[in-house]
Amino acid sequence: MSTQRTKKLNWLAQHLPEGLPVDAAWLRTQGYTANLLRKYIDSGWLDQPAHRVYVRPRARLAWQQVVVSLQTLLAKDLVVGGRTALELHGYVHYLKSAATEVYLFGPKLPPTWLGHLDTGVRFLYRNDGKLFRKLQASTAPHRLDRTSPLEKAQRAGVAAMPWGQWNWPLMVSCPERAVLEFLNELPEHESFHNADMVMQGLTTMSPVRLQPLLNDCRSVKAKRLFFFFAERHQHAWLKRIDRKTVDVGTGKRMLVKGGKLDARHLITVPEDLDVLR
Repeated sequence: MSTQRTKKLNWLAQHLPEGLPVDAAWLRTQGYTANLLRKYIDSGWLDQPAHRVYVRPRARLAWQQVVVSLQTLLAKDLVVGGRTALELHGYVHYLKSAATEVYLFGPKLPPTWLGHLDTGVRFLYRNDGKLFRKLQASTAPHRLDRTSPLEKAQRAGVAAMPWGQWNWPLMVSCPERAVLEFLNELPEHESFHNADMVMQGLTTMSPVRLQPLLNDCRSVKAKRLFFFFAERHQHAWLKRIDRKTVDVGTGKRMLVKGGKLDARHLITVPEDLDVLR
């Protein structure tokens, strides 16, 4: 192998950790041609788990590895949120199918090859700009070494969660943000029963983090459901939320056909909600 080719292989060994997939575009910007990548694959130094996607062989790809690579090496502005974030924080481990779908929030769609990887999960994308006005989640700047400043992410209710053997930073919505992302999925993609159980367990929410998120949230539905369930479970932290600054809109919202109207929050909820508890 030529000296130049050896240098390129050494560069990859230093900058592409085992198990983190990257796409052909990323490798091309680093000066790796299709012919060179084919030789790496033939020699067993690289695997190709999907078309135009490459990874240094390790074990089977976990979805967390894929997302960490998207957030760091590939610099995609995507955050793990909603139900998935609540699961990672330990709030929805008892809900069925929580580990088979992974919610990603960000301003742009993830790459299409994401759906072709064998990770055992289905990735679901949501545009966080439709849910929050200014506090869109952000992973930038964000590196594997976790030395980059993350103040912007923290202000938006996002934090780095160590994952895996090397404690790679997985950017995840905090519980206060994730619950609003989760409630916004009702009733089409999440059930009132699941939401009731999740909200019951949220006894340690931070009003300091909740207040700006509630103020910035665009979804009247999510905010009304949030206050409905928080009152229903009589959470102590609710007293420290200034509701006067939270716009909950006007008029009734029919969320469930044939349901009962909650007169305080002007939303329809299932007739049998109390029975489901």
